[in-house]
Amino acid sequence: MEADNGLKLSTPSDREIVMIREFNATKSLVFEALTKPEILKRWLLGPPGWTMIVCDVDLRVGGKYQHIWTNTDGTGMKMSGVYREIVPGQRIVYTESFEYGCDAQAGEQVVTAALTEANGKTTLTTTVLFPTKEARDQTIASGMGRGVAAGYARLADILSTETSRQGWPASARIF
Repeated sequence: MEADNGLKLSTPSDREIVMIREFNATKSLVFEALTKPEILKRWLLGPPGWTMIVCDVDLRVGGKYQHIWTNTDGTGMKMSGVYREIVPGQRIVYTESFEYGCDAQAGEQVVTAALTEANGKTTLTTTVLFPTKEARDQTIASGMGRGVAAGYARLADILSTETSRQGWPASARIF
């Protein structure tokens, strides 16, 4: 299946969703965009109307993260988890629990984000492993693909700016 804005979605097993998106940037810049709160708050928003009001990241194995969003209609979302593996510029593995409004998504997912670079472009392959097929199907039915595609389109725009080509401002750099 193909989502908007160059995001490719597939379901290679009954418990997985794989999302693939190419960005016109180096692996190190994409990695920073996935891990720095001041950058995450600019793109990790889902469809229009959402604002990230909390972005806590303790980027270390065993460290926790938490993202909280609010929508113009008053609806809220929360995502949190624990980092299991971090290879700067290459790979992040973490758990993910998601709440939308008053509903918690069934169980905890394990997410693997892998980066590969060729000719100055980086492919981000994100594999989400759900505890059950039902949890995976519920996520697909929620419109998750549209939200991820919208966020990645914003990220692509940020990464394609001249400032990004020269690297993030010193205040945002992790290396």
